[in-house]
Amino acid sequence: MTHVEDELTDQPACWTRAAAEVPRYAGELPMPGERVAIVGCGTSYFMAQAAAALREGAGHGETDAFAASEFPHARSYDRVVALTRSGTTTEVLGLLGRLRGHTRTTAITADPHTPVMESADHVVVLDYADERSVVQTRFATTALTLLRAHLGLHGDSVVTDARTALAEPLPRGLVDCGQFTFLGRGWTVGLANEAALKMREASLSWTEAYPAMEYRHGPISIATGSTATWMFGEAPEGLARQVGATGALWVPGELDPLAELVRAQRLAVAVAAARGLDPDRPRHLTRSVILTP
Repeated sequence: MTHVEDELTDQPACWTRAAAEVPRYAGELPMPGERVAIVGCGTSYFMAQAAAALREGAGHGETDAFAASEFPHARSYDRVVALTRSGTTTEVLGLLGRLRGHTRTTAITADPHTPVMESADHVVVLDYADERSVVQTRFATTALTLLRAHLGLHGDSVVTDARTALAEPLPRGLVDCGQFTFLGRGWTVGLANEAALKMREASLSWTEAYPAMEYRHGPISIATGSTATWMFGEAPEGLARQVGATGALWVPGELDPLAELVRAQRLAVAVAAARGLDPDRPRHLTRSVILTP
């Protein structure tokens, strides 16, 4: 078993622990009414997209998501939350340094022995969700679960769905597809983006991601009998029928969207195995991007 297979299987336990720890971190996480930005790089940026949409949609306050390198310094926020598994990512550390002294910051990380511990005003350590694989799975979803539970939007059914996602076989024919498109709405757009990234990283697949209503505005033109279109959450009316008419495989989002992401992680590993690739060591990638002058 690869590291990533072992780590993605552990997600139900990690989510349960993160949800239980929310009261411990109440003072470090955004308070209702705060104007908040959530930042990250790669996978963490897509989790930031999902968390920001959840928070603002729940009425807790204006919330934006940015890649750390694209943070708009002319804007004012009450708090910036940085997601960083490694605690060493150059763009995140640089941003936290610039914000020190005038904007409250919180970092959510997996490694308590890294520079981020000194760079942020508050730090939440999810060391039990750290990973050996370069490809992120359980840290990303556990960080999102923590933020989701903080909003009161996590329940036992989410964990139950994750176990189902791990136990049930993938849809027949899915691994053999040559192209994969992931769709979302609202907070699940970030999950769709992350599912596409997992497929690229682990299996070198041709993948795309879109807001579901945008899929009909051009991207559906690539759908054929060798492609798959996977919906995270409830699909817009008529979209499944329209995709089916192209001959593409339609994969409905029948589980909680975060559990659907677990299924997509499994797909990435399965496609990698079918192609003789090592999902723990994607080409050209490292655990953390550390830029040197």
